[in-house]
Amino acid sequence: MSPPPPHPDSRLEALLRARQFAITAEITPPVACEAEDLLRKATPLAGLADAVNVTDGAGARAHLSAPIAACLIARAGIEPILQFTCRDRNRLALQADLMGAAACGVRNILCLTGDDPKAGDQPQTKPVFDVDSVALTAIARDLRDKGELPSGRKVTGRAPFFIGAADVPIDPPPDWRPDKLAAKAAAGAAFVQTQFCMDAGVVRRYAARLAEHAPTRDLFLLIGIAPLRSAKSARWMQQRLYGTIIPQRLVERLERAGDPAPEGERIAVELIEELAAIPGVAGVHLMAPANEDALPRVIADARKRLPR
Repeated sequence: MSPPPPHPDSRLEALLRARQFAITAEITPPVACEAEDLLRKATPLAGLADAVNVTDGAGARAHLSAPIAACLIARAGIEPILQFTCRDRNRLALQADLMGAAACGVRNILCLTGDDPKAGDQPQTKPVFDVDSVALTAIARDLRDKGELPSGRKVTGRAPFFIGAADVPIDPPPDWRPDKLAAKAAAGAAFVQTQFCMDAGVVRRYAARLAEHAPTRDLFLLIGIAPLRSAKSARWMQQRLYGTIIPQRLVERLERAGDPAPEGERIAVELIEELAAIPGVAGVHLMAPANEDALPRVIADARKRLPR
C-alpha cells in the first residue's frame, strides 16, 4: 500500500487518519431523471454524515447513474463515497468512469462485485464481471499512484482516491484468516465498510482477529448497522440479506416496543456508542433501505453521545 499523502484530498481519509470516529451513511439514487430527486435524499445528511455512499445499481436494479449522482452531491457540498460494481461494466468502462469521477472531484470509492442480475427486476440482464473487485481496486490504485491505465497508457491530471472495500463480519472460528480482505488490502484498499452486524460481541472478536494479521491490521473498519423499522423487517434482513447479523434479543425488543420504528433508531444509537469503544473499529456505516428518513435523526442523536 502506498504511503498516505500528508494532506489527503478526502475529508473522510483525513478524519480516519486523525483517529476520529467516523459516521458514513448510504443513499440509493432514485429511479428518476431529475437531479432534485437525488438532492432531496442527500441534503438532509449534509453536516451530519462524514461521507455519503452512492449505491451502484443496488439490488441489481436500474437507478440514476451512480457516478453522476456522486458528482451531483459533491457539487452540493456533500462528500460522496462512490460505489463501483464490476457487474455492469467491462474494464474499459470502469477505467473511463474512474477518470470521470476524479475529474468531478469524487475522492472516495468503494470497489464491489455487485449483486447478481438474477436477483433484480430484469433477470434477463447479462452480467459483465470482466474484472473482480480486487482487480478493480488495483486499477484505481495504479491510476492514483502511477497515473496510468493497465495498458500502460499515461493519464494526465490527478486521481487522489481513498479506496475502500466491502466485507462480511463473522464470529471468527480459531482457524479463520481474513484472506479475502487481505487481498483487497494488498490491491490498495485502505478502508472497509461491512454488511450489517448489530452484535457488538461479534464485532469485538472480528476486529481483534483483523488486528492480529499484518495485511488487515491498518485497515479502517466501518461497521454496517441499520435503524431497524420493525421485528418483521429485522427478520427479513436476517433471512434475505447475505451475511446480516442481528441478535434475536434485538428482534424481541422490537416486538415488545409499542412503536418499533423509534425503538429501532434508539437501538442504532446505542450500538454506535458501544462500537465506538471497541478497539479497531474506526466508525460505522449506516444503511437504511426504504427507511432513509431515519438516517439524519440517528446520526444527530449519536453525535450527542460520542466524545468530542
